[in-house]
This record gives sequence, structure tokens and C-alpha cells, in this order.
Amino acid sequence: MARIVMKFGGTSVGDIERINNVAAHVKEEYDAGNEVAVVVSAMSGETNRLVSLCRDISAFHDAREYDVVVSAGEQVSVGLLAMALNKIDVPARSWLGWQFPIMTSSVHGSARIQDIDTQSLEAQFADGRVAVIAGFQGLSPENRITTLGRGGSDTSAVAVAAALHADRCDIYTDVDGVYTTDPRLVPDARRLKKISYEEMLEMASLGSKVLQTRSVELAMAHKVKLQVRSSFDDPAKKKEVSEDGIAGTMVCSEEEIMEQEIVSGIAYSKDEAKITLRRVADQPGTAAAIFGPLADAAINVDMIVQNISADGGHTDMTFTVPNDDLPRAQQVIESMQDTIGFAEVESTSGLAKISIVGVGMRSHAGVAQKMFTELADKSINIQVISTSEIKISVLVDADYTELGVRALHAAFNLDGGDEGAG
Repeated sequence: MARIVMKFGGTSVGDIERINNVAAHVKEEYDAGNEVAVVVSAMSGETNRLVSLCRDISAFHDAREYDVVVSAGEQVSVGLLAMALNKIDVPARSWLGWQFPIMTSSVHGSARIQDIDTQSLEAQFADGRVAVIAGFQGLSPENRITTLGRGGSDTSAVAVAAALHADRCDIYTDVDGVYTTDPRLVPDARRLKKISYEEMLEMASLGSKVLQTRSVELAMAHKVKLQVRSSFDDPAKKKEVSEDGIAGTMVCSEEEIMEQEIVSGIAYSKDEAKITLRRVADQPGTAAAIFGPLADAAINVDMIVQNISADGGHTDMTFTVPNDDLPRAQQVIESMQDTIGFAEVESTSGLAKISIVGVGMRSHAGVAQKMFTELADKSINIQVISTSEIKISVLVDADYTELGVRALHAAFNLDGGDEGAG
């Protein structure tokens, strides 16, 4: 017998037929004798509808009341799924975030989970019942409903799995695992049998939308094994698994991966813009003066490059922001001109970030050279470069995204069929 947390996203519970399909997946685990907790999102499109209602009421609404409204979608999902399970003789009860409770911070709209009281869930397991839990929501110290931000149900599921010391957390999505890159862009992309937490975290932060970044961070911190699976498989049919029983892709510690590829995947994001400040004072405190106000404005800055000071007193500073944040970023920068004293500001939109990711890069030389040579052979100009221990990212014109991803995917021998049987 194992203890398993199963998470289903909005598309997986998008209508009654899909909810019944989810119930069949849960029944398969329950009939196998496992203790099961299920975390679900709102039905697809429902959260957007609720957010729209809030905005129609007031553009400057109370964030606490906003959380009350947008968390309502999960309440519907858990109730319907509990009904569907009881109908097929799987005893189940729905739980909302405040009923355990799942305690969070008071930052409404993007709260952080601080503690989970599992006594109620343990009692459910002892009674042989499935706990159906509303993702995305919790309770603040002020006894107010909170939400965790978009994609927060992934975080809810991992947090519940950690609190319950679950053997595994299965994330069911509309894809059947994590691929070496986007299969829509590269038809020969391979489904990975295993990927390390570090690699998955980089992939998630660089544009891969399979898992939410915070959920991967939490799983890595608490060593929760994640298994990414498709909710659209027929539960009545035997799923293809590898020799070690993995269906989909397992996200685990690096030590559990026997043979590690140099590069495990290619991620990309087309939502990039570049800002360059010319002739910025090259002195201590300048970077803080630039990026502090951008952080205060909730503008996420990614790639940062500072040129060598040619005259000993001034330098150029280049960084990237999401395309949608470019107008706000420009306003913030322009408001700082008297303080910072830069000569001019230049901005470019319509850019893309392409990244190669792999823990094998730690012990192999020549990876960057191979990447840059391949892009040069395809006449793709690199505008900005940033690196970490297991990642190299380049900024290019968005028109070259598909060409660049396909070229790098082939160059690092990522083309082919499934890596393993699951």
C-alpha cells in the first residue's frame, strides 16, 4: 500500500465527462489499496471568468474579497468530483483550504503556504476514504481565504504530499510527460523518463509550462517525487510503464538518475523585451538604484549584462523584461533619469529567449561553444547571453525561435523516440 497525492488541472475537470474520467483514475489507485488524496483546480475557464467579474466590479478591488471570489471555482470542482467518486463506490469527501486548514501568509492573490494540519486527512485515510482537496486556496492568520497565484494548485498538491509524507505526487495534465522540448515545435522531441528537480526548475522558469515553478521548488526542498502523467489516458487500459514502474515523467533527485544527459532539454520563451541604459555611472549602488524601483513595480528582470567601463566612469547596462511589462518598465526607468543620470535608454521588443538545460553540463566542457556555433551556422545573431551551472540562455530575434530550437535539439542529439518506456 502506498500513500499518493493526485493532482488534476482545469482541463482535466473541464466538464462532467472529464470529471468522471478523473474519478476513474482515482478509483484505479483506490482499488489497488492505496491511500489517496486528490487536489483539483477549477474547471477550465472558470477562474478567468471569476477574475473578469472582479475587474468588472472595480479595477481597484479589495484583494481579500478578490480571493473569496476567485477561489470559488475550486469549491465547485471538489464537490462534483466527490459526487462522482461516491457514485462509483469510492467513499470520498471534499475539503476546502480553510477546513484543514492550509495556513498561508496574508499576501492575498499570491500567498505562501506556511503550515498544513493533516489530522483531518489522516482520519479520512483511517476510515478508508479519499480526500478531495481544493487546490489554489488557503487561510490567512486573519482567518481570511487566500489564493496562491496562477498555477497554485500544483503548489497545493506538492505541499499536501510533503505534509502527508506521501510516497508520490502525481500531476495529471493534458500532456503525457516532460519532453526534451515543445513537441509542437519539434515533432521528434522525446518524452523523458526522469528529470532532476534542478533541471525541471530551470525548464519551468524558462518557459516550459508543464509544472509551476513554485511547485518544483517545494518538491525539491521536501524531496517529494513528482510524476507527470496524462489525465486523458483511458484508466481502464493498462498504462505503459518502464521497468521501474514509471508512467509519464518522474521528477526526482539527481542521484536517482543513472545516466545523465549533457543536455536534457531545450526551453524557449517568445515573451521577451530588451532595455539598454547608455552611459550609466560605473560606481557602487548604481545597479541597486536601477533594479530596486523595477522590483517595487513588480517587474521581473531576467537577463542582465553590464559592459566593461571604457572610460573608467561610465558603462552600458542591458537587461530583459517580459514584453507585456515593457511600457511600465520604460516609465519606471524614465522617472529615474535624474537619479541615475544615464545618457539615453533604448528598448527592443519581439525577442525570444532560447535555453539549453542539463545537469550534465557541470562536468562537460565545450557545451557553450557548441551552442553558439550551431546558432551561428544558422545565421542567428545572439543579443544577450546568461548562464547558470546547468543552463545557458541566449536572446535572439523571435522570428528565429523555431529554427534555433530545432537546430539545438538536433545538435545535442535530443531527437528520437521515448527515452525509456515511460
